[in-house]
Amino acid sequence: MEVSTLEWTITIGVTVAVLLFDVIVIARDPHEPTMRECAIALSVYIGAAVAFGAWILFFHGHQYGVEFYAGWLTEYSLSLDNLFVFIILMASLKVPREYQQEALMVGIILALIFRGIFIALGYQLIENFSFVFYVFGAFLVYTAVSLVRSYRSHDDEHPEDNAVVKFAQKHLSVGEEFRGLKLWYHENGVRVISPMLIVIVALGTTDLLFALDSIPAIFGITQEPYLVFAANVFALMGLRQLYFLLGGLLKRLVYLSLGLSFILAFIGVKLVLHALHEN
Repeated sequence: MEVSTLEWTITIGVTVAVLLFDVIVIARDPHEPTMRECAIALSVYIGAAVAFGAWILFFHGHQYGVEFYAGWLTEYSLSLDNLFVFIILMASLKVPREYQQEALMVGIILALIFRGIFIALGYQLIENFSFVFYVFGAFLVYTAVSLVRSYRSHDDEHPEDNAVVKFAQKHLSVGEEFRGLKLWYHENGVRVISPMLIVIVALGTTDLLFALDSIPAIFGITQEPYLVFAANVFALMGLRQLYFLLGGLLKRLVYLSLGLSFILAFIGVKLVLHALHEN
């Protein structure tokens, strides 16, 4: 797939512009978005993804268009499971509803940064070491098995208990009050860390773990870095609105982990077979 420098520039430029617009709007008026706001924004993002896929189909060919749609839908499906963890995280760290939108926005930006790094590393590994498909495939199958075990044992997830968050809470002077995206302030004459910083650390480390299964999964569908990047961008852009739109409904998606385990296992086996073919 031949992607021009102009295409890359426009894609990255539009992504940054949309993120900056969101950050400015949220910073000016932190609030819990209404269902109407979420539905409109989500419709715009989904419509943009469908239009982008149609553009790929028309200008780059049917195969790459199908790969984009398949990659985008896979990433979107994995994002639903991520949202469930975010809900637990926000509740455990007692983030006020009006500030959850800001925290999620920072989380999405971190996710895009981490995934951009992983995409670049993944592409270099694939280009230079064909055996990496064995690693990706085995990891996805392992993740699929873990999801099934988690479903069968009904284990409660505790993302707020990760080592980085515990270390920050133990060794930093953390205040009691959330003040938007203000990461430190003075409380009783003492400079303290805002609990929002702990939330951002928790979201960042969680996003990092999510990228470990997300990126191998998308590389199992397409090895084109442009499509991998675009699929991740479109999957993450509407994540904040989806969080508020679905809310408690996510807890009713009891078979979500089983569905995702099937998808990941299928892609994992496909990667292993591809590696066998290459070698």
